Amino acid sequence: MAGDLDQAAKIFTEVRPRLFGIAYRMLGSAAEAEDLVQDVWLRWQAYDRDTVENPGAFLATTTTRLAINELQSARARRETYIGPWLPEPVDTGADPYLGAERGEALEFAVLMLMEKLTPTERAAYVLREAFDYPYSQIASILQSTEPAVRQLVSRARKHVTGERKAPVSEVVQRELLATFLEAARTGDLEELEKLFAADVASVSDGNGARNVSRKIVVGAARVAKFIAAFSSWYWEGVEIRWITANGQPSAVLTRKGELLGVVSLTASADGIDELFWMLNPEKLGAVTNEGGPLS
Repeated sequence: MAGDLDQAAKIFTEVRPRLFGIAYRMLGSAAEAEDLVQDVWLRWQAYDRDTVENPGAFLATTTTRLAINELQSARARRETYIGPWLPEPVDTGADPYLGAERGEALEFAVLMLMEKLTPTERAAYVLREAFDYPYSQIASILQSTEPAVRQLVSRARKHVTGERKAPVSEVVQRELLATFLEAARTGDLEELEKLFAADVASVSDGNGARNVSRKIVVGAARVAKFIAAFSSWYWEGVEIRWITANGQPSAVLTRKGELLGVVSLTASADGIDELFWMLNPEKLGAVTNEGGPLS
């Protein structure tokens, strides 16, 4: 029995990064994904493993189905969340693909767009776009047909890509973030407004924390004034360091060693389209405050 359990643990450990990658993309929360993967492990321990021909497929199926169920509960919990809800940032510097063949369905903007999909659409999209599962296997996982799965993926893809502008390169994005943070420190209204697209949105996730906006601020002039309004007090003593969060250049904000939050953005040829302020301390557990200094 001990040897059998050791073999079960070995198999599970090998596929665990993929299981976490599926769960995180489905739920947008590293903490919830960790809990779900732990649940999968407990089920795998108790299961009659002699009946399983393909352990990797079995574990991926279990993870996906549990994630679909969990997403229903997660959405109910988010209805009581105070202010905007943002995905929980994960440091992808060490694992750029977060358990996937491709680094798809990881960016904050994409995860937010996926929130509008049905759980089944989201699962089909994640399995196809991030992990390149064959349609036939996705159909088996979702207990559906291959034509139906193709439609699910097509609808999800159109929704996700149809609402996005062509993004700038990673280098340009990092330069924009550095320039923005400098302008935010000084409260330079003119410089801030020049960086923004006309319909820029600033989204702050603090779950009701003090001094964190509970509404999305939209429009170049309004966002510039909003950022400038706290420049005189917020940035005192704040240190800024780079990490790669969700595959994007992001800034970790700390003060006297305390992790304050993570700032990231999306940008197109029009300028900065979205600013993401992840300031809920309960959602920063998957982020390190180590990284290269902002320059």
